[in-house]
Parts: sequence; C-alpha cells; structure tokens
Amino acid sequence: MTNKSWLVVVLCWVVLLTSSGVSFADDNEEVLVLEPDAEGIQRASIVLESYAYAPAHISVQAGVPVEFHLKNENFLTPHNFIMDHPDAGLQQDVNVDAGDDVTIRFVAQVPGTYTFYCDKQLLFFPSHREEGMEGRLEVRP
Repeated sequence: MTNKSWLVVVLCWVVLLTSSGVSFADDNEEVLVLEPDAEGIQRASIVLESYAYAPAHISVQAGVPVEFHLKNENFLTPHNFIMDHPDAGLQQDVNVDAGDDVTIRFVAQVPGTYTFYCDKQLLFFPSHREEGMEGRLEVRP
C-alpha cells in the first residue's frame, strides 16, 4: 500500500470516529444524585462514549468520599477525565485508554458546580471537549 493509500485509510477512520453522536448537555438532563453507601462512599459508574460522559451531571455531598468508576467503551479512541478546580480541591487528570476502566477517588469540600471534561484531540480536528464531551459535578453542602 502506498503512503497516499494509507493516508486515505487513516482519514476514513478519522471521519468515521468523529462523525458519531455528538452529545451536548442541556438544562433538562437527568442528574445522578449520589448518597453515601454502607461504607460511607458516594459511588458512580461513568461511561466515556464518543464525545459524551454518561451520566453527564452528577450531584455529590460535600465532605463525603466519592469514587468514580470510569469506563471507556470505545474500541479505538482514548479519552480522559479532567477536573481542574484547585481552589475547590478538585484536581483530577486521568487517561482512560480505549476499552479500559479506571477508578478515581476524591473528597469534594467546597459546594458549587464544577466541570469535568476530555481534552483529547486528533491532529487538527476539534478536541473532544469542543465536540461536547463535558459534564458537571454539583457539590451539595
């Protein structure tokens, strides 16, 4: 196969992967409200899909440990989970390769609403965040 043929194959894959299901959060979305389990931990499973987190809006109680199980269901596309709010003590930056899962733990201390997002980007295409891969963490008092 020539270099030009490989380029065509790669571009076809890129178009296929970037054209599937853009999801944008709206005010009518469902909110997953977490409560502490028997061990005192607020737990949720989050699926990392093509340009979306499911669920994309999660509510937790301040001062109680949180555990997110992140699962990337894509067979080819890597994602990540970033929360960059140092003033609130919410700093996470974890990669979740295609088909993998990662568990993160943290304690949200400051009530408010904070974003989490994926900043992965392929070549000159928009980042996953620009394509709508962003969610909200609501921290209740």
